Amino acid sequence: MRWLFNLSFRHKIPLWTSFLIGFSILVVSAALMTRAYDDMKRAVVISADNLAHTLANTVAPTLLHDDTWRAFEIVRSPLRAELARTPVQVDAVVVLGRDLKVFVSSEPDTLPMLSEAATLGDDWKQLSAQLSAPKATTWPLVLEPDNSSYLYLALPVTDKDAQLGHMVLRYSKSVFHPWFIDTIWQALGIGLLVLAVLIPINWYWGGRMATPLVDLAQRMGMMPAAVPQPLPPDLYPYDDELGQMFKAYDRMVLALRDKAALENQMVKSERLAAIGQLTAGIAHEINNPLAGLITSVDTLRLQRDLDPRALRHLDLVDRGLTQIRDTVAALLVQTRVQARPLNQHDLEDIHTLIQPQVAKRRIRLDWSAAMPAELPAPASLVRQILINLLLNAVQAAAEDGHVSLWLGRKDDSGSCLSMVVRNDGTLLDEEQLAHLFEPFASTRSGGHGLGLWVTYQIVTQLEGRIAARNIDGQVEFVVNLPLGETSCSTASA
Repeated sequence: MRWLFNLSFRHKIPLWTSFLIGFSILVVSAALMTRAYDDMKRAVVISADNLAHTLANTVAPTLLHDDTWRAFEIVRSPLRAELARTPVQVDAVVVLGRDLKVFVSSEPDTLPMLSEAATLGDDWKQLSAQLSAPKATTWPLVLEPDNSSYLYLALPVTDKDAQLGHMVLRYSKSVFHPWFIDTIWQALGIGLLVLAVLIPINWYWGGRMATPLVDLAQRMGMMPAAVPQPLPPDLYPYDDELGQMFKAYDRMVLALRDKAALENQMVKSERLAAIGQLTAGIAHEINNPLAGLITSVDTLRLQRDLDPRALRHLDLVDRGLTQIRDTVAALLVQTRVQARPLNQHDLEDIHTLIQPQVAKRRIRLDWSAAMPAELPAPASLVRQILINLLLNAVQAAAEDGHVSLWLGRKDDSGSCLSMVVRNDGTLLDEEQLAHLFEPFASTRSGGHGLGLWVTYQIVTQLEGRIAARNIDGQVEFVVNLPLGETSCSTASA
């Protein structure tokens, strides 16, 4: 039976309530049928009492004059009245003398005359014992012997207060069957009607109460692995004990979410602090040789015998070194970096720098950069952002895949520089999107997970926005940077 108690409330509540409803209907039906049986018995007794009084008054003179034939005709008259048959038709009529012998009977074959009543069977033996009892008997005497199929009713036959004998009427209990069967069918019909109404209501309300409990149990079972979702507000919109429990669960979920967010923020802060210490040491080691390289480039420029091609390469090296210096500065200093404006040469440099990777992976690169001669954006940092995004896109794209860049002003006022980089590589799932810009959160095998984090730090320093999404079967990165003092409102393209 334990398995029955282990069932889900979704099934247990309707099953138990259905059982209780059915059991209650059975008990009520049994009580009604018992009451119906008593009513039937009472109706038989009343009918038998009336008939017995009539016969007793009629048969009394025959006892005085010992007129057996006349008595026989009298006791046979109720049985011969075929047209007057009723559900309480008498089965046999017997007149007993004062000596409790059969004076006359309607069934002389089975109840012969002059036979002692006690010899006619157990039923008659019990009846004789009660009729011969010395104590006064309440009339009419009704006897329903155990294990008998008959009901007996007896009345004294008297004449001027002198007792001449007894009138005994025998009824077969089978006369109850039609009434009893009708009562059973009526009770069965009413019971089925009640079940047809209550069972669907019971299953509906049982499910209405159990479904939130089942949902709550499933969500709470998820807690060791993750913070579950709150329950839908319309799942159980009532304020009883269940409703209060569900509201308490929702408050607990919100508290756990806040706690998880706080813990996540603390972990990020600790990781960022460690990275900050690491980058500070690396920056110190980079800046020393970097200053020497920049000085060497400046010294080479002072030579007058350099051809134009060498000068162009020196300019490219100088912009690259300046980009390294500004990028390191952006990671170490929490202030806006002051640098030269972005121009067409920077975009040409970026295009030149990523070409080897594009050619190696046979990537189709769509390049769309609409901008004036200069834009008021820090060139070194924008270069770093574009290089990181484009290299990531090239590495994420499939062989012979596609990468695109769109760069231009975002709105009519021209206050926002927008960069959109797309690739047709593997789409990012929700978990990757949620942690994409965290340190060491790489989306590809072999990646260190710092490129996008550095990009995010630079964009944040420039008071811009960066976002990633899956769109049209491609992965899209959108960066919006303010131009001048006006901030960008969104990170959308």
